[in-house]
Amino acid sequence: MTRLLFVLFLVLSLLLTGCIGLGYKVGAKSLFGQDIQTVYVPIFQADSFNRDIAERLTEAVCKRIESRSSYKVVSRPTADSVLEGQIVNRSKSVTIVNNYSDPREIQGTLNIQIRWRDRRNNDLRQFDAIPWHDGSGRASATGYLVAEYGQSELTMEQQQIDAIADQIVGMMETPW
Repeated sequence: MTRLLFVLFLVLSLLLTGCIGLGYKVGAKSLFGQDIQTVYVPIFQADSFNRDIAERLTEAVCKRIESRSSYKVVSRPTADSVLEGQIVNRSKSVTIVNNYSDPREIQGTLNIQIRWRDRRNNDLRQFDAIPWHDGSGRASATGYLVAEYGQSELTMEQQQIDAIADQIVGMMETPW
């Protein structure tokens, strides 16, 4: 009986540790590289008209990195990597009008360009299948403003910010 328990224990332990021995990981650590521990995120670059949204976007990206990844957001001197972003384009267009040509729904689009580099200024991720000339990647989000639902310009921007912050953290995951 003890011999059977020993064999059963041995087989079970080999099965449980087999995945670990092959280099498989479990949880959030499996999605993000282990060579980088910390990330510095300076305030995203923007023209003078987009300054407030750039600060809000930077804050949202930092919060998403902390909550969804294994990376820690820190200040520049101690960071293993730098994630930089720039707002490239913001646009709004009226998608639905009423009989009096008043806007009923407005669609807003926010496009940003990001680059993630290590301390030696090497790109850490190739974000796009067709790379841009400088190795950066692009993220885009669309938000809607429907005044009848109590939405405002601010709620539309927040939709865009949340979507782009999620995209950026998703782009930081280790490719399969």
